[in-house]
Amino acid sequence: MGAQKKGATARVSEDPEELARHPLQAILLADSFTTKFRPITLERPKVLLPLANIPMIDYTLAWLESAGVEEVFVFCCAHSKQVIDYLESSDWSSQPNFLVATIESHNSISAGDALRLIYERHVIHGDFVLISGDTVSNMSLTQALQEHKERRKKDANAIMTMVVKQSKPSPITQQSRLGTDELFMAINPDTKQLLCYEDKAEYSKGFISLDKTLIADNPSTVLHNDKQDCYIDICSEEVLSLFTDNFDYQHLRRHFVKGLLVDDIMGYKIFTHEIHSSYAARIDNFRSYDTISKDIIQRWTYPFVPDVLCGNSAIRVERRGTYRASEITLSRSAQIGPFIVIGQGTEIGNDTKISHSVIGEGCTIGSNVTIEGSYIWNNVTIEDGCELRHAIVCDGVTMKSGAVLEPGVVLSFKVVVGQQFVVPAYSMVSLLQQPTQQDSDEELEYADSSSGNVELPSKLNGDITSDLSETRHGPTSELGTGGVGYIWSIFEGGHDEEWRHSVAPIPTDKLAKIMLDKDEDEELLTQDGNVLSPSGELKSDSDANDSEDGDNEGSRDDYVSFEKEVEATFLRAVHENVKVDHVILEVNALRLSYNMASVDCAGAIFYSMMKLAVESPHSSSSELHRNAADVITTWQNLLKSFLHDIDEEIEVILKFEEICLESAKEFSPLFAQILHLLYDKDILEEDAILRWADEKEGADESDKVFVQRAEKFLQWLREAEEEED
Repeated sequence: MGAQKKGATARVSEDPEELARHPLQAILLADSFTTKFRPITLERPKVLLPLANIPMIDYTLAWLESAGVEEVFVFCCAHSKQVIDYLESSDWSSQPNFLVATIESHNSISAGDALRLIYERHVIHGDFVLISGDTVSNMSLTQALQEHKERRKKDANAIMTMVVKQSKPSPITQQSRLGTDELFMAINPDTKQLLCYEDKAEYSKGFISLDKTLIADNPSTVLHNDKQDCYIDICSEEVLSLFTDNFDYQHLRRHFVKGLLVDDIMGYKIFTHEIHSSYAARIDNFRSYDTISKDIIQRWTYPFVPDVLCGNSAIRVERRGTYRASEITLSRSAQIGPFIVIGQGTEIGNDTKISHSVIGEGCTIGSNVTIEGSYIWNNVTIEDGCELRHAIVCDGVTMKSGAVLEPGVVLSFKVVVGQQFVVPAYSMVSLLQQPTQQDSDEELEYADSSSGNVELPSKLNGDITSDLSETRHGPTSELGTGGVGYIWSIFEGGHDEEWRHSVAPIPTDKLAKIMLDKDEDEELLTQDGNVLSPSGELKSDSDANDSEDGDNEGSRDDYVSFEKEVEATFLRAVHENVKVDHVILEVNALRLSYNMASVDCAGAIFYSMMKLAVESPHSSSSELHRNAADVITTWQNLLKSFLHDIDEEIEVILKFEEICLESAKEFSPLFAQILHLLYDKDILEEDAILRWADEKEGADESDKVFVQRAEKFLQWLREAEEEED
């Protein structure tokens, strides 16, 4: 790799033609550099953890290769031997036109340290992609690279382009679907320059602070809370030298990005590139591990999905999102639900039920086992009668018969859970004793076992699994009879983190408490006499009063946005098997956020249900009707929860008319049948249907089309009403 002596200065070329001659390079940070995956990352590097049975780093490298990157420098520190051994034994060591080289360090404890060391090695020659090995994407880099290079030609201070995408956080938890905190970005909509980056806003105060000069210098600044940082950066060589010049730069975002944004002396600039139809996300915590795993299984990351990465001969994809390896043993009485991955050599016993889960290679699962929403890694033994819901089970774990994992449990490597033992919700269990000190991600971005704050065996940077037998046997009482391992206690202040970052759905009582604590009257973010409109554009109080037409147009735009948010929430519930109670809370939070009424929620939910039905495979009207019936039957309680009176039920019928005329005309000939179905399911009352028809009496003929189509059903209702009288 042509390492330079320490202190050597890299030559930074400013000639675009010379830069273009260099192959596209990437720096991949392989260390987890976070405490959020403990205790697992005390024994194995995060990038080698399985994601739908494939190591995380394989997704990142496969994407970089497809995006045109020719040289990747993989920086590894903690557990570096495991990373290097894996790469050398994998196909990545022999790919034509795609060089994967490793840079090893035993002293670096932050991203800043890593980039300073890479700068000293003088291996980067031109613009490069900066990414971590826990990132999954299928985006094309072509446009982002072109934009970056064009800006560099005009302005040498344009040293970095960050990839972002739209992702509105939950109005209840202020978290994204990846479990990350709500992020505020101020962006110039014309130039796409990043002006402010704030991921630790003071939510309790209801506002964030912005420099007045920022607004004055950029009158069209838009403050976004609906953008997700993809942690894919296109950088110039100057980025590396800036880390060398500023040793206080440790965290990539908290120190480097924010440092550049407030530095008005050097004048360096950061820009954004927003992707829309492509996928990009980083696994930052257990919740994002769960979310991204589901996205992979549902093929949002195509072509980076298990059957493509492993080859169709090794694993095949079947209907309902099921992936099966070629050699598994599956009992005929076992019930395999949707969105499942089953690895090679796994055996599944009689009457076992598995849904929305990933099962690794070489696992033995007994009879009458229930596994829901869980991640079972390799060589795991689960004996008869066990129950697992929304848990992570690492390699080599044994669960004795009748053991139960409550939601949010993480069992680290080779733990043994005793017979009939119930592991409490959100427990972290390891064969390693809990560290006496808790590192903080606030202090260093990368504070894993290499930080020196954890008392562990000395062979930490190698494969320590075989060296732990003398140090990690816990008392059997902690995990029941025959159990082996320690249940880690929760540090002070960590109780909220356990459920916010877990693979388990957030408990209903937690969501309800958050909603009760919210001030329902707070609708606008205020800042020094400015108000933040729903679109995110900053406006002064004097501009807040628009004309009536403008208000109507804004209200319509708000409803369109609200409807899209409800649809996204509904689809997530469908694909991730979210409970109805949780969906009701999420939709109610959206209602408060957008200042909508209950009837607006009902209309948006019904629209989402019918859209799902029409977008599901069908080849005839009868199949479309069956799709609609299945969706309505499954989600009827969700719709009913927002229908409190006759008027609101009539609005749903009007919404259905609108759907039949505009967005899904295929439903038009089925109007009467589906109206009858809604009546049969007690979603619409007889009075609501008859009042809807009566109100159409004086309307134009064009407005009575669906009344005429439902005439037989209406007549039947009227006759039934007369008989009752």
